[in-house]
Amino acid sequence: MSVDVQAIIPRLAERLGEARLRPMRGTVRSIRGVLLRASVAGVRIGELCQLRDPSSGRSLAAEVIGFEQDEAILSPIGSMEGLSTRTEILATGETLGVSVGDAQLGRVISPMGDYLDGNGILPLGVVVRYPLHAEPPPPFSRQLIVRPMSLGVRSIDGLLTLAQGQRMGIFGEPGVGKSSLLASIVRHTDADVIVIGLIGERGREVRELLDVQLDAQARARTVAVVATSDRPAAERVRAAYVATALAEYHRDQGRNVLLLMDSLTRFARAQREIGLAVGEPPTRRGYPPSFFSALPRLLERAGPGPVGSITALYTVLTEGDVSMDPVAEEARSILDGHIVLSAELAQRNYFPAVDVLRSRSRLMDQVCSDEQRHLAMRIRELMARRNEIEMLIRVGEYAAGSDPLADEAIARHAAIEAFMRQGAAEPSSAEQTLDHMRKVLA
Repeated sequence: MSVDVQAIIPRLAERLGEARLRPMRGTVRSIRGVLLRASVAGVRIGELCQLRDPSSGRSLAAEVIGFEQDEAILSPIGSMEGLSTRTEILATGETLGVSVGDAQLGRVISPMGDYLDGNGILPLGVVVRYPLHAEPPPPFSRQLIVRPMSLGVRSIDGLLTLAQGQRMGIFGEPGVGKSSLLASIVRHTDADVIVIGLIGERGREVRELLDVQLDAQARARTVAVVATSDRPAAERVRAAYVATALAEYHRDQGRNVLLLMDSLTRFARAQREIGLAVGEPPTRRGYPPSFFSALPRLLERAGPGPVGSITALYTVLTEGDVSMDPVAEEARSILDGHIVLSAELAQRNYFPAVDVLRSRSRLMDQVCSDEQRHLAMRIRELMARRNEIEMLIRVGEYAAGSDPLADEAIARHAAIEAFMRQGAAEPSSAEQTLDHMRKVLA
């Protein structure tokens, strides 16, 4: 009897498509620190697993991050309280992703996609899935950077102008006004969409920033991803990737996106916590080798795309000598400039406490006018000369008339300080900032 193979194959394919394959299951072998080891076959790096404990009823997700002999190493995304060696592991076959959509604007979400603002969940169909660990746009598919980005902060827009698609670091010690500066930027920037990643922050500061410092207009075009300092390391790391994926979605819609991440240092510390728990060897300041590859992969995802752009500001906590801090040093080498906030200026109630002479925007000359470039160079020159003779002025040893540049720096010092100081609720457009610079040197 002959068999028509060509007729059977489509029917077999249809049946296989309808079949429900049995998922891979396993059990926990050990739990140590922030990680667990399990015997579950067939899983891959980056795969999402579901943990279910039959005795406590606890259930949470975990990501496969490595292998050791015949055991898989998993990083739970959430608290491990309630797990035991009886916990069952279900391999889902899925990789980590994030739900993104326009309906999320004005909302506050967790790294796992839960809505934290008490306003309910979004209806089905208004979000799409984006990969959590997307590849950066290829270099030659990116648009050229040609347009300035207004943040509404005079000292930055005038003397450290950012470009649309630029990535900048905000470096400063704790307590120098980073959160206040970010709130001011969110209120006054001309970006179409703002994505805020709050990583490792105190819960009180999160509520204060989102509910007190931001007005309704700013909240309406903002989406915030929050993982406070008490959350597990895997959740804090995921928050940075979720915020970046949200920004990528809006960039792909052709929008000018501003991504604010506070802070890159706490992302790095969470990455260190996981790396050391896996057993990686510590290097500088205890950071494992995986951190030095994860950081550029995260930061390179920002910038211009084929359509739209992501302008990114990452805060970096600094203490002591910055050259001894691997996070600050690595970030400085990758980013397109740095804004330094001065503790000395903050102690004088000088806000925003931007130390212009120690800060730099590498793309300013590409996007600002010749007039603004000339004004900015002159103001910086006067500020530098005033700093050089500061001690002579304090002790009364400076003799007027001995140095024309120093005389001008002293005469214009009050006007320059008035330009640099700005209230958090005081907006300043790009044209207003340029006009103020003209008046300083008039």
